[in-house]
Amino acid sequence: MIAVREVSKRWAGLPVLDRVSLTVSPGEVAAIVGPSGSGKSTLLRCINGLEGFDSGEVEVGACRLTPRLDVRREARLLQNVRRRVGFVFQQFNLFPHLSVLGNVVEAPIHVLGLKREEAVARASRLLDRVGLRHKLDAWPRQLSGGEQQRAAIARALAMEPEVMLFDEPTSALDPQMAAEVMAVIQDLAKEGQTMVVVTHSTEFTRRAHTVHVLERGKLVSSGPP
Repeated sequence: MIAVREVSKRWAGLPVLDRVSLTVSPGEVAAIVGPSGSGKSTLLRCINGLEGFDSGEVEVGACRLTPRLDVRREARLLQNVRRRVGFVFQQFNLFPHLSVLGNVVEAPIHVLGLKREEAVARASRLLDRVGLRHKLDAWPRQLSGGEQQRAAIARALAMEPEVMLFDEPTSALDPQMAAEVMAVIQDLAKEGQTMVVVTHSTEFTRRAHTVHVLERGKLVSSGPP
């Protein structure tokens, strides 16, 4: 499903990623761990084309990302990658001017071309799945941090991605809220969703199929928990 081959990236002359290679199979849950500043989040952003890289290549399904992509010339390629890959950020990034339902239906309507009725039905199912059916009409500012993150997960799932990427999804949450979000992620794992999760949670790491350890931009270890 994902193949990262010899990817390197430098920032201001310093190596952020140094010849990183890894693969993720369909249905696999991969955890990426390591100290702060080791390149974990940068690697995720390279996988879905949010950031470019200097050498190597990334394949997501049939889509191939190469070094220094021209964003304008390769807009269709990047769009295809992002349709396949859902991304959940640390800081939720919900649209503040839209309700919870509005956040979840926005992309299926405007990117996938779904009719509003179909998009609303899909969103309702997903919000029920993450325990937010009763918050359809709430605004993001009215939600707790854990609820905002669960809404962000539902929004990503609404595109029916082949792969889900999570960038430290519980780092901004207190322990109770973090547990709520991790329960949703673990349910997705049980259902066979392919996922790559950057995390500091040892509990979640033990449940992953594969753990990749980054340090100073290098992949220093990969294997079962």
